[in-house]
Amino acid sequence: MKNIQTGKYRPYPQIDLPNRQWPNNTIQNAPAWCSVDLRDGNQALINPMDMNKKLELFTLLLKLGFKEIEVGFPSASAVEFDFLRRLVDDNLIPDDVTVQVLVQAREHLIAKTFDSLRGVKKATVHLYNSTSTAQRKIVFEKSREEIIALALEGVELVKKYEKNHDGEIFLEYSPESFTGTELDFACEISNAVTSAWGISSNRKVIINLPATVEMATPNVYADQIEWMANNLDNRQNVIISTHTHNDRGTSIAATELALLAGADRVEGTLLSNGERTGNVDMITLALNMLTQGVNPNLDFSDINEVLDVVERCTEMDTHARHPYVGELVYTAFSGSHQDAINKGLAYRQTTEDNFWEVPYLPIDPEDVGRTYESIIRINSQSGKGGVAYILENSFGYQLPKAMHPEVGKIVQGLSDTKGVELSPEEILNVFKESYFEVKEHITLKDFTLTSVKGNSKCTLTYEIDGKTVVSEGEGNGPVDACKKALEKEYKNKFTINSYSEHSLGEKSSATAIAYIEIQTESTLSCFGVGSDSNIATASIKALFSALNRAF
Repeated sequence: MKNIQTGKYRPYPQIDLPNRQWPNNTIQNAPAWCSVDLRDGNQALINPMDMNKKLELFTLLLKLGFKEIEVGFPSASAVEFDFLRRLVDDNLIPDDVTVQVLVQAREHLIAKTFDSLRGVKKATVHLYNSTSTAQRKIVFEKSREEIIALALEGVELVKKYEKNHDGEIFLEYSPESFTGTELDFACEISNAVTSAWGISSNRKVIINLPATVEMATPNVYADQIEWMANNLDNRQNVIISTHTHNDRGTSIAATELALLAGADRVEGTLLSNGERTGNVDMITLALNMLTQGVNPNLDFSDINEVLDVVERCTEMDTHARHPYVGELVYTAFSGSHQDAINKGLAYRQTTEDNFWEVPYLPIDPEDVGRTYESIIRINSQSGKGGVAYILENSFGYQLPKAMHPEVGKIVQGLSDTKGVELSPEEILNVFKESYFEVKEHITLKDFTLTSVKGNSKCTLTYEIDGKTVVSEGEGNGPVDACKKALEKEYKNKFTINSYSEHSLGEKSSATAIAYIEIQTESTLSCFGVGSDSNIATASIKALFSALNRAF
């Protein structure tokens, strides 16, 4: 980096935690999930959601299984206030769902917040104030004692209005900018808040420890969470919550390590929407757990619906490489990847073991409502296995394995020429052009087959160099008999290396497909393909296809 001043940046200080336990832990159960899409996500949009979009997204969150949803900052704007009232007045909040509202420690804001909560059976009041050294020094110019006093004033105000609320109120407190706050101070202010609230087994408190700005590697955040868990008063009655942002691109890792370190709850958004680089993506977190055999207790079995609703409501596109949900994440362009996926899927059809073990696919796309049809796509980096997969799974052509390199080279040549990805239809077209519509130097005109003493006799009529030739030959089958007939006058020498066939389509109207590999005197191996309702005719067409391609 050029022109960076010495001392402008410095390493984040390490946490003194010599006996840390989190590296030896595993995630065995899903955390409590709290969606902040309607608040943190909404405030980060170029065009904040209107009432209809908020209702649509809220409905989706319920369908996905969220039991805690931060619905907004009702004291901050009329839209936020009216949305919560709409949820209450239209009886849209299920009895097992807790709505959450954010508020600062000011009486007129808390009063308006409780006004918005009228009729809500279960609500979490999320109180916050910034505690970081930078905020105290630069923004507020307040001491530690003054910051604690501000938080406690908020707690007393929430308690004051709680008395007249006809419903259950839970307290959540966030020392905002936790990652930039001295741990001893974050612990001191959190303990002061829980004590003032009157924490008990019947009156638990959520202490949310946000990486409001991601400032260090994920292991440091895990150390911070474990240190707090070790030092908070009444730990058994404290619900430790995480709320990570993605400034360093490691919010997923930071949250997962925080869960190892003792966090009980996760706040985040769908598809990582949020301020700056976004909040932690709860889809990725949940599906990461699923791949480890842990039930995330969220339903992402129709990921296309989730994408459709979130993109429409936020007016933000999803990156094609976004984990688990992007357009291309179940797609392989590399030839070796395509071949391995193809073999992995075929292997699953032959084993009774339910364990998902397909190379390059960490999750079964069907589990999130995607299909295999677009897994393998073809460009100039693609290989023989991918082309064969497309031809078989999209169009039913079961190419013999020895034919894969030949077809792959043909398709790759077209992709190199075009310089773009090829569609399945383009692959089919070049396959047909190369094997069914090949330029002919020898043309099949007619043939008849008869049985002679257990052998086949072929009377073959073909045209070559403007001359019509009629020839007969006997062999152990139609193809061998046709070859013997050709050898009478056809000057190009060849042998038949392999033959295979299969039907294409429904049984009543199936088409026979035949594949023949010939070997020339120059050691050139070449395949031909034939298609007909009659398998013998398809076989002889395949032989002529191979001859025309080879010579």
